[in-house]
Amino acid sequence: MTQVWNTLPEWLDRRRALSGRTIGFVPTMGALHRGHASLVERCRRENEIVVVSIFVNPSQFNNPKDLERYPRTLESDLALLRSLGTHEVIVPGGSELYPNGYCFRVEPGCRSSVMEGASRPGYLQGMLTVVLKLLNIVRPDRAYFGEKDYQQLKSIADMVQEFFIPTEIVPCPTVREDSGLAESSRNMLLSPEAKQKAAHLFRALTTAREPAEARAQLEAQGFVVDYVEEHWGRRFAAAFLDGVRLIDNVPVDYASNS
Repeated sequence: MTQVWNTLPEWLDRRRALSGRTIGFVPTMGALHRGHASLVERCRRENEIVVVSIFVNPSQFNNPKDLERYPRTLESDLALLRSLGTHEVIVPGGSELYPNGYCFRVEPGCRSSVMEGASRPGYLQGMLTVVLKLLNIVRPDRAYFGEKDYQQLKSIADMVQEFFIPTEIVPCPTVREDSGLAESSRNMLLSPEAKQKAAHLFRALTTAREPAEARAQLEAQGFVVDYVEEHWGRRFAAAFLDGVRLIDNVPVDYASNS
């Protein structure tokens, strides 16, 4: 049976009762999709207890309109998590996670000067801050993150290593639609026509010989390109389509061999 915890004191009491069992954790901002489901399913295979958090973290949004527009689908999220056999769901309030406001925060360091760090000032800082809080609250043996947000994944892995947090960070492959479009909560904001066109993001990443060629392909399809760059053996892109910001990445050898 899935239990939902709306306050941290209640959850912390529950967490003490789970001592001695292996805990897997999937942190989310809700608006769940097949990508999230794949994380929960893997988490359940590898742990005795599956914990999922749902919290739209304001500190990682540098655009207030983007925060306001972010989809919130709590009832359908909980229904999906119940169907997946999730044991514990934490839905904390902002004042609980930030009891002193945003006074204390994690600086992202060396990964903050490129891509999402450069394009979205404060995003990596806010994301790492809330993930650190959630890892301390849940104290999981393993935490699961998708490779679609690869820079986020690498930053979290670095933070866990740097602060000696005893949680294994488990990277999970990107889940895609038949068109190649990476599953994302922001896809809900796309019109049917825009969603069909959005698949060109993956095509450009996997067919272009160089980042500049991928950028040109996307611009020809009507995307407003933020960046196309290569780091850590992967090719990354962020672009706007009908005002919705989409990101994706693939291994460089995948791109060069396609």
